[in-house]
Amino acid sequence: MTKEETSAERDDMQIDGREFEHLQVSTIPGGFSADYLKLYYGKLFPHADIYRWLSYGNDGKHPACDHSYFGRREFSFTLENDIYVRFQSFNNAVDMENSIREKCPYKIDIGPVYSVDPAKRHAYAQSGNNVFAPVERELIFDIDMSDYDDVRYCCSGADVCLNCWPLMTISMKVLDTALRDDFGFNHILWVYSGRRGVHCWVCDGRARRLSNEQRAAIADYFRVYKGGENNVKKVNLTGPVLHPFLARSYTDVLKGFFEGKLLASQNLFASIERFQKILEIIPDESIASELLDKWQGNRRSSISKEDVNVVRWEQLKHVLQSGKQKAQGLRRCVEEIIFTYTYPRLDMEVSKHMNHLLKAPFCVHPKTGRVCVPIDPNNCDNFDPTTVPTLSQLLEELNMSGMRSESEDEWERTSLGKSIKFFRSSFLALLLKSCKEEMESLYNSKVKQSKNALNW
Repeated sequence: MTKEETSAERDDMQIDGREFEHLQVSTIPGGFSADYLKLYYGKLFPHADIYRWLSYGNDGKHPACDHSYFGRREFSFTLENDIYVRFQSFNNAVDMENSIREKCPYKIDIGPVYSVDPAKRHAYAQSGNNVFAPVERELIFDIDMSDYDDVRYCCSGADVCLNCWPLMTISMKVLDTALRDDFGFNHILWVYSGRRGVHCWVCDGRARRLSNEQRAAIADYFRVYKGGENNVKKVNLTGPVLHPFLARSYTDVLKGFFEGKLLASQNLFASIERFQKILEIIPDESIASELLDKWQGNRRSSISKEDVNVVRWEQLKHVLQSGKQKAQGLRRCVEEIIFTYTYPRLDMEVSKHMNHLLKAPFCVHPKTGRVCVPIDPNNCDNFDPTTVPTLSQLLEELNMSGMRSESEDEWERTSLGKSIKFFRSSFLALLLKSCKEEMESLYNSKVKQSKNALNW
């Protein structure tokens, strides 16, 4: 028996009932280890729900079903020791589940639906029939907290806390409203990345069939934050009035968040290093110098630490918005400051191209051990990344409730249950109902066209 077979047999034994306290858990937070991951995929990961989602109704007996659809979807596995395996594909739910349980990937990424089975792409290339190309893919957005490091002071890099996480909440609110109201999309899945950000999957049929050019146009619609690290001013709002989308985002979300939370939580005016970054956004150097002198001069004034951020912000607004300062160059300055500090910062390339991979929902992040759970956009203010279930927590919950007792849905005995139920009821059920209606409508149209052709 090979070393690999021995390991696989041992892991199967673990799934069949070995108590958790006997497992060797790594020191990574959340208890992320191959042993625990094997148990997670064996008992908690919602294989069937992922299959039903990515089949989009093509897994039934309706004559309009495309039974090759799911088999043309790319999956990518990151295995132990950073072994990266792309272009995995599966014929059905059983094949997918068996492969995941056998390979126990540290990460699962989902790619596009291709014109042919991605696992057989080389055979098509050798035959000279170069037909391998992506034909469908959800419209996706990736927002990473580390891209906000120049406007947050509580954390940096991969670290997040409850002072800076609301930047992700604001991003979800802005994008979700625009995707629904401005583009008419309905089936939008928001997912916690497991560590420092959020992912958005727009799953309407119309969204999945967008070309790269159309995706780029939508991504550009959301693009406000521009420029690299050397650009002092990264937001330029031109024109006499804001675009209706930007005006709505500013009025309904960004302004209140900036003034009500971010000013205080990040102490944006509490030190010269911080407020000088804001003053650099002001194009009129004389005004910026006037405010700098004023704030440097009253460092020992009666302004309390609790009030200094609000007081100085109000002073800045008063100077910029007073009658004598209504020149064209300063008209948008207050808005530009707020947009700079609060507006969503998207990874544009992820959204523009159909062939980008994105981590699957319900994966476990290897650095934190946290599960990539869905987020309710209507209740995102209450989402707390620090309380997301970890791998070790979930398996301990199973252990406490009776490891040896078997049930069809063991996740119901864990804190992952509410996330799977939300995924099913608030996203998947509505999506599949829409897919069925669309499939039926297209089928009836084709039948009608065929009848008309015969009558002619």
